[in-house]
Amino acid sequence: MKTKSKALLLALCAVLLVAASVLGTLAYLTSTDTVENTFSVGSVSIKLDEAQVNKDGTYVNGHDTRVKANEYHLLPGHTYFKDPTVTMDAKSEAAYVRMVVTVENIDQLKLALPNEGATAKYYGTDGTFLLQMLCVDENNNCTWDKDVWKMQGYTQSADGKNGVYEFRYKEIVAKSENVTVLPDLFTHITVPGEIDNTHLEYLKDVKIVVNAHAIQADGFENDEAGAWTAFGTQNP
Repeated sequence: MKTKSKALLLALCAVLLVAASVLGTLAYLTSTDTVENTFSVGSVSIKLDEAQVNKDGTYVNGHDTRVKANEYHLLPGHTYFKDPTVTMDAKSEAAYVRMVVTVENIDQLKLALPNEGATAKYYGTDGTFLLQMLCVDENNNCTWDKDVWKMQGYTQSADGKNGVYEFRYKEIVAKSENVTVLPDLFTHITVPGEIDNTHLEYLKDVKIVVNAHAIQADGFENDEAGAWTAFGTQNP
């Protein structure tokens, strides 16, 4: 009897062992996956330059030699090459672009070209000096295209020494894989022939400084004014 019981116990243990082995090989059906978010950083990048010229306003080495500044020796009735140009870097985000022209010591310019007689034509009805009247070629043709670079306004410093003109590019500059060269703001400046030696002396301290600004269009597509307000807040 003991022998039979022992044999039965061993058989049960074998069955349990087999069952345990079978259960140990069971596996649940599972699957895994991953979502990865990759972020790239956008940028807006522009360059401003102009053709390098001699003091008499002639090219040093053609239109394509570009510099950040030039010096001029001014003579009445003489025309000088000056072509402020904005280039948008490749892959730069779509952006609004403007140029801000500051005439330092504009009070001296007004003394050289008083708002009277033959030089009264250089002033608007509100007394604002018309900078575009100087941006003419040797044939007295205006080289500023008001439909491409739209003048937005003129402000003057409290002391009357500096005048600031704002010109906005006609449209959003689209993103491109290549650089985008915008049209010149103007191409020439001419010293009026009406200036005599006495008035010419006033021009020695006059300086024209051109700054270019750009701000992303995304978020401002239908609100260019809002874009430039935001630009001013970020770049006071």
